[in-house]
Amino acid sequence: MSNVYVIGAGMTRLGKHLERSVKDLSREAVDAALADAGLNKESVQAAWFCNTRQGALEGQHGVRGQASLRAYGLQGIPIFNTDNACASSSSGLFQAFAAVKAGLFDVALVVGAEKMNFPEKREAMFEAFKGSWDRDLADEHLAHLLALGQDVLPPDSAEAGPAERSVFMDIYSAQARFHMKTFGTTVEQIAHVAAKNHWHSQWNPFAQYRHSMTVEEVLADKMIAWPITRSMCAPMTDGACALVVASDSFVRQQGISGRAVRIRGMGVSSSSDRDAQEVSRHLTRVAAFRAYEMAAAGPGDISVAELHDASAIAEILHTENCGFCEYGEGGPLVASGATRLGGKLPINVSGGLHSKGHPIGATGAIQVHDLVRQLRGEAGDSQVQDARLGLAENGGGFHGLEEAACVVTILEAPQR
Repeated sequence: MSNVYVIGAGMTRLGKHLERSVKDLSREAVDAALADAGLNKESVQAAWFCNTRQGALEGQHGVRGQASLRAYGLQGIPIFNTDNACASSSSGLFQAFAAVKAGLFDVALVVGAEKMNFPEKREAMFEAFKGSWDRDLADEHLAHLLALGQDVLPPDSAEAGPAERSVFMDIYSAQARFHMKTFGTTVEQIAHVAAKNHWHSQWNPFAQYRHSMTVEEVLADKMIAWPITRSMCAPMTDGACALVVASDSFVRQQGISGRAVRIRGMGVSSSSDRDAQEVSRHLTRVAAFRAYEMAAAGPGDISVAELHDASAIAEILHTENCGFCEYGEGGPLVASGATRLGGKLPINVSGGLHSKGHPIGATGAIQVHDLVRQLRGEAGDSQVQDARLGLAENGGGFHGLEEAACVVTILEAPQR
């Protein structure tokens, strides 16, 4: 089967877009992606629309893609709706990749769009997070997760976090404590992740936050769920991203191989029953090594990575899960500067989710957008020199001990 490429990528600025609709955000992202690909809307043969919040916050439970993309002017083509929690748009990309690779379409569009900020619906904004785990087993799963870190107690000086917060921050807190107990990871090492990514986001024009932070400032920030402070957490974000995916034959016909980024491998997994100590069975590990196998590559071949750091501890976990270091070495690795721009393996040069922003349904596509810019050499002041292979890891929801879904994508720079 032929190769598949990302030939266009576009996104909105991330932040609070209180006066804009999902349709409006989608329009801006699709316009940018099609312009980047040098195509018009008539070239699109199928589309995947990825969103998690319109049902809960706007009552648009079904046909979300048909509503937004018909408003854009896409009619008659197949439109598929993908809601897979935070992994929605990476899941949409996997489906589009498979369809193009199978020869069903030559040009497909993947759109991730999210409106998370509704000041008049504050309670519903936070309640919506609970839709991304098993509601029947929520209490059981949360109790199990919190028990993982119960032996690592906060210092007496630690403040209680706010009552209004995403339940996932409690989960990340438990995961951080478990990692601290099991591998000796320190709070300072977790803070190094957040400080690095806030420093990176200074050069990302699309980022929600563009101010640098020191490790000391991260540690002194408002406590959310010990040891997680506010600047270690992804914010509520509105925004959209679109990707144009095309077949090898279309790329050759159009003569655009010099900007076409090949999707060299993708791996997808879901959670499973495992013991907390069985870290090698973590769903991200499984997805990553499926992607490596398809790409005929390994962790040492990756030039730049975007990892799903909805909290800073997650970057440490997934640095290990993706095989970039041994288990227990993720904290020392980030503290050494190796994952900083200019280091051996730059990670989350975009600023990551907790600085760039995390519009849930769009996040996976945004990670790919950021890597496309890197692999084309178009990332400006945040460019990773001589980047050849990029890896995006995108997790979604929670089930049991880990995320419910994970998609890992490996991209290859254009052949010149």
